[in-house]
Amino acid sequence: MDELTGREAVIQRLRDVGLRVTGPRLEVLTVLASGGHLDVEAITATARERLGTLTSQAVYEMLRHFQETGLVGKFDRPGLPAVFEIAGPPHQHALCVRCGRVENVDTEAPRPPRGTLRDWRMNDAEIVFKGLCPDCARSAAGH
Repeated sequence: MDELTGREAVIQRLRDVGLRVTGPRLEVLTVLASGGHLDVEAITATARERLGTLTSQAVYEMLRHFQETGLVGKFDRPGLPAVFEIAGPPHQHALCVRCGRVENVDTEAPRPPRGTLRDWRMNDAEIVFKGLCPDCARSAAGH
């Protein structure tokens, strides 16, 4: 998917996947297009600043539709709320085990070793690199 930049590109993406363009959908997708990995509360708060009113439930519903149409990807963080990002080329993730920060890692997941997982049909693989983000690493070094 081409990178989403600007409101017109966001509107076109919504139309391309067959979703009606509404103010809330446009704002939520615009927030996500600004980059990063955001949880529902962060998405809701940012979009609400522009719209005036918006519920977390409405955002969850929009994100579900965006995932179903391939506009948005979801990354589950153990013990923390999931985060969402604009779908793009295949990539992996790095997860800070202290603060929950997530960053994209441009690398491919390995294929399963030959002879294992007989009769399985694999369609995806995911690697999560776990450690401390730069901020948490500096904080840990200072203590």
